[in-house]
Amino acid sequence: MKLIGLTIVILVGGLLIYATVDFPPWADPGSPASTHVSPYYIENTLKQTSVPNIVTAVVADYRGYDTMFETTVIFTAGVACFILLRVLRPKGTEPRLYRHIPTGITLSVRGFEKTPQNLQDFELIDRLWTPQDVIVRTMCRLLVPFIQLFGLYTIAHGHYSPGGGFQGGVILGASIIVLAISYNLRAANQRFNEVLGGLLGATGVFIYAGTGALCLLLGLNFLDYHALAGLLRVTTSMARSHGVFIVEVGVGITVMATMIWIYSNLASAGKYDEGL
Repeated sequence: MKLIGLTIVILVGGLLIYATVDFPPWADPGSPASTHVSPYYIENTLKQTSVPNIVTAVVADYRGYDTMFETTVIFTAGVACFILLRVLRPKGTEPRLYRHIPTGITLSVRGFEKTPQNLQDFELIDRLWTPQDVIVRTMCRLLVPFIQLFGLYTIAHGHYSPGGGFQGGVILGASIIVLAISYNLRAANQRFNEVLGGLLGATGVFIYAGTGALCLLLGLNFLDYHALAGLLRVTTSMARSHGVFIVEVGVGITVMATMIWIYSNLASAGKYDEGL
């Protein structure tokens, strides 16, 4: 199988390299992209979509099909990591380590499904435990809300400035990962568990595809945001702007959820009990 795989990679790679001979030279002003495609977007994007950021308009409107499947691929990657890495074991079978805070003594306890709530002098720690720095913890805890606020801003203002669903989703996902790194994976999972991650990942794809389906139900083509004009009581160009925003929100939700989902499985080796 390795030999067959290597042969396929070499053949396909050679075919792709051979095809580059027909590409126009780098930055050629006479290429079709420079003479036809780019000028059209530069001249018509604002009046057709009311979106000043041409990149966002192209990604979420003119080539919305491609971006929808990119979002689906991201969610599929999260599902694949879950299927390959997730280890489902009966709860209470793995020993847990509790550190006695006043003395520093560590106890190994087996049989508890959940951490007891009345152990004020004990803290649950990982088997590979290192003392946490109070400065790092405090600063990360203070920064997380601002990181999340900036992520929301990046999604909401992707029409007018660099940003959008992919960038904002990564920032939102990073805020939870920062919490996991500065504290531990359990602290992050208490706020964003795997069930929530899976549901939100699918919800983001549903928002994107559902917007396209709604356009179909309203009598136009899939992802043709003109159809939303009557429903939203706006002009056709503003309807396209609102449609871009709606699908960007879906992209942001999927990217955020999938990023956290993948990180949690990788950091804990699929066990969701320990890890950074």
